[in-house]
Formats: sequence, structure tokens, C-alpha cells
Amino acid sequence: MENTSEKSHDADIQPCEKKALVGMTQLQLQDVVETLGMPRFTAMQIADWLYVKRVVSIDEMTNLSKKNRLKLAATYTVGRKAPAFEQRSVDGTVKYLFDTADGKAVESVYIPDGDRATLCISSQKGCRMGCRFCMTGRQGYHGNLSAAEIINQILSVPDSEKLTNVVFMGMGEPMDNVDAVLQVVEVLTAKWGLAWSPKRITVSSIGKMPELRRLLDETSVHVAISVHSPFHAEREQLMPVERAFAVKDVMALLSQYDFAHQRRLSVEYIMWEGLNDDLAHAEALTKLLRHVDSRVNLIRFHAIPGSNLRTSNEANMEAFRDYLNKQGIICTVRRSRGEDIFAACGMLAGKVK
Repeated sequence: MENTSEKSHDADIQPCEKKALVGMTQLQLQDVVETLGMPRFTAMQIADWLYVKRVVSIDEMTNLSKKNRLKLAATYTVGRKAPAFEQRSVDGTVKYLFDTADGKAVESVYIPDGDRATLCISSQKGCRMGCRFCMTGRQGYHGNLSAAEIINQILSVPDSEKLTNVVFMGMGEPMDNVDAVLQVVEVLTAKWGLAWSPKRITVSSIGKMPELRRLLDETSVHVAISVHSPFHAEREQLMPVERAFAVKDVMALLSQYDFAHQRRLSVEYIMWEGLNDDLAHAEALTKLLRHVDSRVNLIRFHAIPGSNLRTSNEANMEAFRDYLNKQGIICTVRRSRGEDIFAACGMLAGKVK
């Protein structure tokens, strides 16, 4: 029986060489209008059209004079682009594929869950972190997404207006493209932008420490750290980043910040049978987290082609969870979504099934 439904989309805006306005901050828009000889207040008008009214063309910015619209359109475009393809899971998850200017494709995943609607977005085309268990990493690195390409995923999915949360957990390592990620967070949270609470945004990282410190200092968004093993040698085999940024040092950095109140720190822990799912690992993870306020998400491994790793069984995952909870660490087993369309954790590759 066929478990998925697929549908193609026509792009709202055709690719062009003009610069995108969407994704720009208020200060960047001010530079645009000043360079073009427009009144300074025009920047606020443009921001309103981009992020509140969510237009897809400069012609729709009707409180700008026709002369200024023509002047703006000569160099710029709104930069919105609809997904090129969608794929639906039996559980209601929807994976969207977006084409980029250089022909590479990235994916976003829409996850409805009762009164919550989460969009998992990508920050890079591929990834250069090389994690052994991730399909995105296997395809290699093909470049950073621009702020326009990142926020376009949020604005251009069909259920954009229903979104309650955004997680930077798609393709790429967000801290490897930190400038664009911080710019998008500013657009999402600023009063002149989408005016979201930072509590609606979670940014993941495998632990690039200088960039992670910037995220912690410059924003108030939630943070998710991929750990997957508390042991240095084992984590290094799974995640080469451990050589440069050991997980114990990442936790020492995180211990300097307050995660006991409004801001939340999540620890992501994929579980593999016979590798990291025993109580010795649970005990070591407890010690690793003893100085940080965090909650742990246990994640089932989703099998990918060519990997001999196998997901942990239910009994081991529950025993691991119960041990951490008894130690005072909030721990849950995350429910998998979209596995049948390769939309679950670690399965995004800029391709359709």
C-alpha cells in the first residue's frame, strides 16, 4: 500500500539575479532606501510589507510611490519562492523541498501536533560536520543558505500562518552559518519583523563553541545540543567535531548561562543498540550534565542507507529514561515523525523519496 502522497508546486517567484529584500534587518533596509534616495521611513514600510503583510512582489507595496517601487524593483526582488515539491507522511508530517539559486535543494519539515505546529528548517546546503549517522552529512557541504533562503522556508510553506514554533534542526549545522542564523532570529523576534517570542525558536548545534557563545550572548532563543555519547573517544568516532570541541568543554560553556527560567537547554541523544544505550552511558551522561539545567530527549535512530547502526530497543530506552529521571534530569523519549518520507531526525538530504 502506498503510504505517502506527493504534489508538485509552481514557484510564486522565478529565480533572478536581483538581491532579495526578505531576510533583511531594519538597518539593512535603511541602507537600501538611503542608497536609492528614498525617505528613511520607507524602510519601515518595506519591513511591514515583507514580514507583516507578507507580500511576494514589490508591486504590492502600494503605499510606496510608483516611482520608488520601480526604483526598488530595478535592483531588488522580494525574494519569496514557494516550495518546489512536497511529500506527505501517514502521520501528517509534510516535507517541503526548496530549490536554491545555484540549483541545490534543501528541505524543511512541517510537524503538526494538536495546537502546535512546528517547522524544522535548514541553514545549509548539505553539511561539513561529517557525523557518521546523518544523511545530510553524507552528501557533503555545498554552501551556506542566505538569510533570505532561510526565512523564505518559514514564510513560504503553505501553513506558514499556523506556525507556533521553528526549530533550526534541518540540513546543516546552524553555528557553521551563524551570521545568517542570527540575522533570521533578529527578523523573527524584532517588533518590526514577525515579533515572535524567542521562546518559539530553538537552535540546535553539535557544539561549535565560539559561534555557540555568540548565539547565547546575542539571543534568548532555546538551545539544543547534540551529544549522543558522554565519552570522548566514542563521541569522536560518531561526531568528528569532538576533536575540536569536546563535549565536556561545551557543557562547561553552557554552565555559565541560565537555563533554569525562561530559556531552555535540550540535550539530544540518539540511541543505538549495543553502542550507547546502557546504564553505564546513562550514569556518565548524568555526570556530564550535573552543572547545567537541561532536559534530555532520547531519539530513536532512523536507519539510513549504508549504515550498520541499529536503533536501541524500547526496553533499553525506557530504562535509560527512568535512570535519568530518578537522578533529577527531565528525560523523555521523543516520538518519531515522518520516517516513511525520510523526514525524521538525521534523514534530510535535499531529495525526495
